[in-house]
Amino acid sequence: MSFLEDLPKRYRLILCDVWGVVHDGYTLYPGASERLRRWRSEGRFVLLITNAPRTTEAIEAHLARVGLPSDAWDSIASSGEAGIEALHVLGRAVGFVGTAGDRAVLEGRSVRIAEGEDFADLACTGFEEQRPALADYREELELWAARRVRMHCLNPDRVVVHGGVPIPCAGAIADAYEVLGGQVIWYGKPYKPIYEHALHLAGDPPASSVLVVGDSFRTDMLGAAAMGFDAVFVTGGIHGGGPSASELAREHGLGAWMPVAVVDSLL
Repeated sequence: MSFLEDLPKRYRLILCDVWGVVHDGYTLYPGASERLRRWRSEGRFVLLITNAPRTTEAIEAHLARVGLPSDAWDSIASSGEAGIEALHVLGRAVGFVGTAGDRAVLEGRSVRIAEGEDFADLACTGFEEQRPALADYREELELWAARRVRMHCLNPDRVVVHGGVPIPCAGAIADAYEVLGGQVIWYGKPYKPIYEHALHLAGDPPASSVLVVGDSFRTDMLGAAAMGFDAVFVTGGIHGGGPSASELAREHGLGAWMPVAVVDSLL
């Protein structure tokens, strides 16, 4: 019997990753909605936690498009919401790197985007449609680093699997910027603020009652380990066919910490 079939009763809050666990960007994974619904029927609080650089409303709309019913979760916490809140606090226009759709989302939430180069902070949500390679940004990154522009990375993921194809994310740009000496403020997993936000949405339960479900060691598993949460590692996502959980744990410096279970999917 799969670990997921009979979860210990102590897990009252499920922090479930979305991309790579629930869907692949286009298609809902088999059994995902049924699994989430079952957990809710058992009285557990199911919170979808994602590094998507978007608002809760935008994420809900995307989930509806891929076919996840709204009764499959209780709440959503996103790096986009955390980043938008921080950008509002700045009180000034910021530079921007990302898709036209992401820019529209930010502007729809009253984030002012600078038209020229007169900015001290920059929001990074990902790669532009016309510039899909990291090398396309090298010159700009060097200029921003020289000007000491602070980059706000609204999606710490380095890559996601979109319809079976690996797609680079904002985290890859932010990594390159740090290598050049640029300052990056990270939002989302594995950083503490998004977990504090998620716990608050769920009524601030103790860490012992939380179970993280995710497919990325660098975000989901590292975040769980840092917060003292148990975790289930889903191997069918970005690490599919890659190193084992124990190898990844050693690679990421987690010492004796290991996920409590390793599964192929939510099925």
